[in-house]
Amino acid sequence: MQAELIDIRNHMQQHAPFDGLPESVLDDIAGSIEIAYFRAGSRILELGQKNTDLHYIRSGAVELYRRSGELYSRLGEGELFGQFGLLTGRQVRFPATALEDTLVYLIPLSMFQHLFDTQDAFADFVELEDQSRLRTAVNQSQKGNELMTSKVSRLINREPVMAASTVRLQEAAHIMTKERVSALPLVEGSGEHEGDLVGIITDRDLRSRAVADALPSETPVADIMSRELITIRADAYIFEAMLMMLHNNVHHLPVMDHGKPRGVIALSDIMKYESQNSLYVVSNIYRQQDVEGLKAVSKDVKASFIRMVHEDANSHMIGSAMAGIGRSFTQRLLELGEEKLGPPPVPYCFLALGSMARDEQLIVTDQDNAMVLDDSFDPEQHDEYFLALAKFVSDGLAQCGYAYCTGDIMATNKQWRQPLSVWKGYFTDWIENPKAEALLNSNIFFDLDGVHGEMSYAKALQDLIATKAQNSQRFLSMMARNAINRTPPLGFFRQFMLEEGGRQRKTFNLKRRGTAPVSDLIRVHALACGSRRQNSFTRLQDIARTRLLPEDGVGNLRDALEFIAIVRIRHQALAMEDGREPDNNVRPEDLSPFERSHLKDAFQIVSQAQKFLRYRYNANMPR
Repeated sequence: MQAELIDIRNHMQQHAPFDGLPESVLDDIAGSIEIAYFRAGSRILELGQKNTDLHYIRSGAVELYRRSGELYSRLGEGELFGQFGLLTGRQVRFPATALEDTLVYLIPLSMFQHLFDTQDAFADFVELEDQSRLRTAVNQSQKGNELMTSKVSRLINREPVMAASTVRLQEAAHIMTKERVSALPLVEGSGEHEGDLVGIITDRDLRSRAVADALPSETPVADIMSRELITIRADAYIFEAMLMMLHNNVHHLPVMDHGKPRGVIALSDIMKYESQNSLYVVSNIYRQQDVEGLKAVSKDVKASFIRMVHEDANSHMIGSAMAGIGRSFTQRLLELGEEKLGPPPVPYCFLALGSMARDEQLIVTDQDNAMVLDDSFDPEQHDEYFLALAKFVSDGLAQCGYAYCTGDIMATNKQWRQPLSVWKGYFTDWIENPKAEALLNSNIFFDLDGVHGEMSYAKALQDLIATKAQNSQRFLSMMARNAINRTPPLGFFRQFMLEEGGRQRKTFNLKRRGTAPVSDLIRVHALACGSRRQNSFTRLQDIARTRLLPEDGVGNLRDALEFIAIVRIRHQALAMEDGREPDNNVRPEDLSPFERSHLKDAFQIVSQAQKFLRYRYNANMPR
């Protein structure tokens, strides 16, 4: 063996994690190394650079920096850097600069992966150093995103501008102009109720409700204010405000502090933080005047998705943003449809089902929807209109990239375009007279949310489900049995179980055998505790308030869902960046060692949760 290689080996075996490796392995490492020299003050790794080597400091000193330019760490002889990017298969997040003249051994990615897969001591060391156990891995991936870590209160930089609800239009307009605000909270009350928020007007309200209708300047502002308010707490995170705006299609949110208004945040305030621009996509959707315009905007959705991934958004934020965009396409198509066909003959509510209702929608998705019609609906008089509207929306969604549902769960299907009383009958029968096969086909309807129209119809169904489901043990047992049909792709010895044949040979599906089993079992627990929430993460919050799950079960499920979902999301983003069609089918060799290791941990948690589900709801009971 050459003297130079012996010197490399002898130096490395004095430092962790190489001090515990066999000499033959150290010889292989030494033979794979490239040597690099950096003068003091020179940059070793740039932010965003693609890194393909583990860096070992032979001599000298190195400083690592955060994205903000703040010093993160200072390293010396025998220490490592660059492992985080290698573990995640991603770009450099901590730029490195030589503090003094520095000699670095570069261990190539192929050797790093081999060591990670074959040497437990090495894997444990680099994981520990990068806080990569499942829970800390999940938390770490979100630290770089200001939307995830900054509070709404950070957006409030002045005393609240408010007015009494008794002021006149002219006075309200004067206040807004003088104070240069686009929204004015309106308050009333006395004593302990003094300053209670009762409404809000915006500059848009003044244009569309006052000026457009030529209202007298002395008209009470209460006549045009919005009364059904959507507000947010001052201690909420900015990303929660973004999701609230997306979900409800509002441009202003009153910020509340101990029940009193502290100010108002606007769409423009959040867009300063939100570089991925999902809110911009939504606002652009509502400016379109036809389906062709919406189709053109749909091209921005993939770019928005990719930007969110690069900004380290978590799966809840990405899923909610994509669902908000999907809702906006649907709402705008319904508005355009009503303009084309005329006003609806009876009230109705358009429902989102499945992943859109759960705020867990990604790029690879189809459309699942339904219509709840007013009980005054007469098929002979009214159904021609609603069928035409449903078809207009469904065809428009297809043009915007939302594929038709292969199971025909769409409002174009007469079975899923029915009066409220019929829908109540559907759910009552599914819950009180459960049949395994029928529930397997209707599972998706237990994730529902109103998108447009009479939202009270959707709430009435959610209330019915929450009230009846928790009291039907047989229904919960059948739902639990269906929820354990799809198992994680993990074998007895923690090896991945792959598809054996067909186009997806040697892959596993991260939706069908990853996120879907988790959302299925969370749904059962949510139904059992009477939760009215739809999103899996917020359902877990309701479940945590009960004793349905063993200690730490909720936290483990949350972490497992987040990790599986974010690997699926990154897989789709990488495919689009490479010019390929995104899908859910992953080859293990395409995953980083970090992802392979922690996917196995996540799948193990799901398997254990499914076993508990079988026990908790007696899922083996006779049909």
